[in-house]
Amino acid sequence: MTITLYGIDTCATVRKARAWFAERGAAPRYHELRRDGLAPERLDAWIAALGTERLLNTRGTTWRRLPEAARTHLDAAATRALLLAQPTLIRRPVVEWPDGTVSVGFDAEAFAARCPAP
Repeated sequence: MTITLYGIDTCATVRKARAWFAERGAAPRYHELRRDGLAPERLDAWIAALGTERLLNTRGTTWRRLPEAARTHLDAAATRALLLAQPTLIRRPVVEWPDGTVSVGFDAEAFAARCPAP
């Protein structure tokens, strides 16, 4: 299994993560959520591994543009539906590692522990 990085091209954190991998000569498979979409079963695996609270990005523009009614009283099912409808609400980057684990966000130290420099 290879490393797969999920994100959107305009996200600064995704750009940092991609640059970090490039500096180490690693070439993870990149999946652009806007362009390539998100399969429901992939999201379900992320939710099982991380939970909806860790995946939902409540600090971004997409969240702020949602109507107030869509942002309140979110249970797990409603959050899942929202993330599928608007994948840009997913905190980024999501990384699937060769050992089958999943992480969200960019942390250079944590990445280095999983993907040491050559």
